[in-house]
Amino acid sequence: MKSPATILQEYWGYTSFRPLQEEIIDSVISGKDTVALLPTSGGKSICFQVPAMAMEGICIVVSPLVALMADQVSNLKQRGIKAMQLSGGMASQDLQTQLDNARYGNYKFLYLSPERLQQEVVQSTLKQLSVNLIAVDEAHCISQWGNDFRPAYKNVVSLREMHPLVPVIALTATATNEVLDDTIKELQLEIPAVFKASFTRANIRYGVLKEEDKLYRLQQL
Repeated sequence: MKSPATILQEYWGYTSFRPLQEEIIDSVISGKDTVALLPTSGGKSICFQVPAMAMEGICIVVSPLVALMADQVSNLKQRGIKAMQLSGGMASQDLQTQLDNARYGNYKFLYLSPERLQQEVVQSTLKQLSVNLIAVDEAHCISQWGNDFRPAYKNVVSLREMHPLVPVIALTATATNEVLDDTIKELQLEIPAVFKASFTRANIRYGVLKEEDKLYRLQQL
């Protein structure tokens, strides 16, 4: 098995990890359920893509954002990594073709929305896959206290039932302690390793200006 550092450099061209990425990756590779709370643009995708590349099998990625899935699949393909997305509006024949590719095409990543998990034909194929990791992006969406509550995320638990021995990594940039606890409960994570990075952004400054002519000052800004 190639080391995470070797995979990072070979496919992404980086010689070192960002803070907490390596620890999160090591946790996943060791088979632990893992939670990664990293700020936006903090490198969350690396935290599941690198370990998935290091292990035999395919990684199932659940994401609520179609544009984000398409972007990540495109980026993986550009790096020579086999990835696919089960997008909405796909004809039944095309969907079946993609599912067959997932089973027999040596793909490393299968991206799908939580709504897709409701389909029996999709569930049937997922049960037959050799899954090495289940990644739940925007994981706070499963919590009723999350700011983007999405009922279909309840379907993610079915993946755990299909592949009870496969580690799950939950990733988010939005989680209060209440949301975090609820997310862990809803995803049925077993004694997860939780990693939290600082959300301090040195490039963002807040300021209050007292102006007599606010519209003029806005135009200047």
